[in-house]
Amino acid sequence: MSEWYFKKNEQKVGPFTNVEMIALYKKKEINDLTLVQKSPHPEWVAFKQTELHQHALNHGNSELKIGNLFSAVFKKHSKEEGEKVFIAGTKYTTPATSDIPHTWPHPWVFSRVFLVLIITYFLLLACTYLFDNSNTIPGLMVIGSFAVPFSVLLFFFETNAPRNISVFDVVKMFFIGGVAALVATLVIYSIIPVGKLNYFNALLVGFIEETGKMIIVALFIRSLNSKYILNGLLIGAAVGAGFAAFESLGYAFNYSVDAAFLFKDIHIAGETMMNVIFSRGWQSIGGHVVWAAITGAALVIAKGDQKLGMNHIFTGTFWKWFIIPIALHFVWDCPFNPLPAIAFKQIVLIVIVWFVILRLISKGLKQVSVISAASKATKPN
Repeated sequence: MSEWYFKKNEQKVGPFTNVEMIALYKKKEINDLTLVQKSPHPEWVAFKQTELHQHALNHGNSELKIGNLFSAVFKKHSKEEGEKVFIAGTKYTTPATSDIPHTWPHPWVFSRVFLVLIITYFLLLACTYLFDNSNTIPGLMVIGSFAVPFSVLLFFFETNAPRNISVFDVVKMFFIGGVAALVATLVIYSIIPVGKLNYFNALLVGFIEETGKMIIVALFIRSLNSKYILNGLLIGAAVGAGFAAFESLGYAFNYSVDAAFLFKDIHIAGETMMNVIFSRGWQSIGGHVVWAAITGAALVIAKGDQKLGMNHIFTGTFWKWFIIPIALHFVWDCPFNPLPAIAFKQIVLIVIVWFVILRLISKGLKQVSVISAASKATKPN
């Protein structure tokens, strides 16, 4: 283990570990120009010349910086940069623990994927309405329902600093996990039937659907033995995105069929489908995807370094976080709805849930920083 010393008033102070030196720098007890010595090397150098300096700077960069988080979206990126994002998580591309970046990430690929899906959506829209081609309606519903949830999922994929979960695993959790969460939810609904959405039933819906997703998220976390909070966010987002996409697709289909049957007018049915796709699309940035992401992070926080078990689900540590998606889901579905014309309630809930998400990302980056520092401290000289 590395042992460090520094000079203070011409006196040699120490020894200190890597982690302790970083803490001293953060507390301003040493600075860039402080002379330090790394045992067993005899020479004294300024702290800014050591390998700890950049790590110490990065260690403080896990604080909430919303502007920096989206700063790369509007920049030009090469094809190679995009490819580098998608090859993460393999045996050959997962960084060592000591090399994991823990500064605020700059995701951007998610915005390009969203743009691709939106262009596809409008091309299908042109086929459907300009050329009266009904064959493209299923594609229109699928792309419209999947565009936002899948793009938000890729945002979480890019913010997963450990880079230890592959695109294949994410896609698997999106499709299999999303549908499995629907199945788990329907099983619970068969046991606990819910009627009209009054306040009590809205609370039941929040509890049932978040529990259904939680079961599947927990299975994936246990399978992957994920130890990082950022992993939990990604796994939860993958399951939640699949759940949201397939649910929205079902609503778009059913509401359009009901409208066609009720009004005997194919144009009204089409308008109904479009309205459902649009409203559920933009609102999904604050719905199932992020609710399940919070649940995933809660499970990882609760289990700590242990393998996830049933006992962790019944802890105060888990419920302190898990109650948030249940409460948000309840308020979302309950009859209380001021200014429905501008979706005021949904907008407020979206702001609240993203505040929680950003705090969890910050917490996850701090965890990565601590684990990375500990790993470096145990490396042989």
